[in-house]
Amino acid sequence: MHDTPLLKTTLLTCLALIAFAANSVLCRLALGDVAIDASSFTGLRLLSGAISLFIILALKGGLKGNKVAIASKGSWGAAFVLFIYAVTFSYAYLSVDTGTGALILFGAVQITMIMLSIIAGTRLYLIEWSGVVLAFSGFIYLVLPNISTPSFNGFILMTISGIAWGIYTLKGRQSKYPLMDTTYNFIRTIPFVILLTIITMHDMEYTVEGIILALISGAITSGVGYTIWYIALGGLSSTQAAVIQLSVPVIAAIGGVIFVSEVITMRLVVSTTVVLTGILMVVLGKYYFISKNIKLNS
Repeated sequence: MHDTPLLKTTLLTCLALIAFAANSVLCRLALGDVAIDASSFTGLRLLSGAISLFIILALKGGLKGNKVAIASKGSWGAAFVLFIYAVTFSYAYLSVDTGTGALILFGAVQITMIMLSIIAGTRLYLIEWSGVVLAFSGFIYLVLPNISTPSFNGFILMTISGIAWGIYTLKGRQSKYPLMDTTYNFIRTIPFVILLTIITMHDMEYTVEGIILALISGAITSGVGYTIWYIALGGLSSTQAAVIQLSVPVIAAIGGVIFVSEVITMRLVVSTTVVLTGILMVVLGKYYFISKNIKLNS
């Protein structure tokens, strides 16, 4: 963890979380009102994000022919999961509302990171296993009443989106130059965007409003938002970063109520509480037992 001033870290973290939540609100605004189709929204979001990051990188002098520029240019694997995240994110919001979508997305992100840690050999305490079960129970409770309706398709797509973002996050954790890697990962999504455009060309429909929402989502809340988040991570531990992101569904739900006139249902409140409680148990459980063991052995 770098020596980043607390006030700066707090401010940047808040801005990044708002940007993450804003992506959900912007996508729902654009697709819920059919201002643009999911394919066009995805393409414009990734393209404008690539351009935004490229400009930021150029302003920071990161495009010069130095060793950093040569050694740190992301990967095709990371670009592919970034594209999968973005496209499933867009199509999911055709049938889920803002708060539910954000809950599923960030819940799936955390569960993915936890499961991959287990596969890598990380030992879980009983409280952490209990948290995993509790979190999945919250997911089941959320979709059970509408399991045969289109909203279940949205649940599946958003879960895939969360898994993809979780993998993308893990791929980038060891990056020494995250802005450089992220910029080139966005640029590498362009071939996938072109392929998606060709496949869905006959379904395209868009308005000026939809295009503007997609550009804002890509250039600002994705491109700039991710950059702000990487800076904020310099002052956060990995545990703090994981826990803090769990506030995004709440922020997105509030945004949905304010900007999309959505209603926070009791089922969403209960499932949000259950899922986030379970994930917090998983994230914080190990550190509780580690500190307890240290005290006992001292």
